[in-house]
Amino acid sequence: MHPLERHWAGRDGVTLALYPVSLLYCALARLNRIRLEASARRRPRLPVRAVLVVGNLTVGGTGKTPMVVWLCRWLQEHGYRPGVVSRGYGGRARGGPRAVTPQSDPAQVGDEPVLIATRSGCPVYVDRDRRRAARALLAHHPCDVIIADDGLQHYALGRDLEIVMVDGARRFGNGLCLPAGPLREPLGRLQEVDFRVATGTPGPGEYAMTLTGGTALALADPGHTRPLEAFRGQRVHALAGIGHPPRFFDMLRRRGLEVVPHAFPDHHAFTPGEIRFGDHLPVLMTEKDAVKCRQIAGPEHWFVPVSAVPDPALGKAILGAVQAVDRIHSTR
Repeated sequence: MHPLERHWAGRDGVTLALYPVSLLYCALARLNRIRLEASARRRPRLPVRAVLVVGNLTVGGTGKTPMVVWLCRWLQEHGYRPGVVSRGYGGRARGGPRAVTPQSDPAQVGDEPVLIATRSGCPVYVDRDRRRAARALLAHHPCDVIIADDGLQHYALGRDLEIVMVDGARRFGNGLCLPAGPLREPLGRLQEVDFRVATGTPGPGEYAMTLTGGTALALADPGHTRPLEAFRGQRVHALAGIGHPPRFFDMLRRRGLEVVPHAFPDHHAFTPGEIRFGDHLPVLMTEKDAVKCRQIAGPEHWFVPVSAVPDPALGKAILGAVQAVDRIHSTR
């Protein structure tokens, strides 16, 4: 959790004191966007049918990674060859683009890229410069669509379509930019994107997306599975080092589990002592955390994969938009 997050739901003395800094942040973000977009327009377009960006306006988890995985599979089902580029947040790798596989070390390339590579089956490359990552990806794979994970504010990468993820419960907090509020850019930015997708209850002009997960897999042997209902009424430890840990805890509680919650910062690097509690209770964690705990897990550790289930109208609309972009560029 961000140290200021408890203030972002409303406007109190702390947020008012930070409001001048928030105005400066907004102004600098706008100037940076103008500069980078101008630079992107001067560069040759990437040789693909479309570049899609998945991102959000707020700090914290909104379901971007499940959306990227769903988008990869949806495009594959309809004859496209998508590839994913990401910054690799939380990874220590430096020195240029790096390919990510399910066997990659999350400490080097980031936990989300490893999860995306595992779940999507698509080629994934990480680099702080996403355009450079995209060029490396295309040099090694015949992809015809690029998906930029968490790339909304990375304006150096030109894009054809933008998908913004929204937390349907927390929405946009007090509507202020950092540090007075949770916004990375002013709310007016929403009017410029192509698709707005809400996890939970959608607002006007938004598509709904739910996250489903009903099976736990053993970290030591992912082939060993148990339905979550098998843990019903049982006391369990629940670990979550994601953007919004309560979402995971609440999901388990809705399944009837007695949850002992353990929330960690997003992209947290776990140590053995942080995931072992010495009481032999089951320990359930998110799939994103599991990719970092594979080497230190015991028989009591389980992870719960979740999948995005968007409004069917969203898939049709995205396909139509990609086809429209492709037609425009193929006639030039």
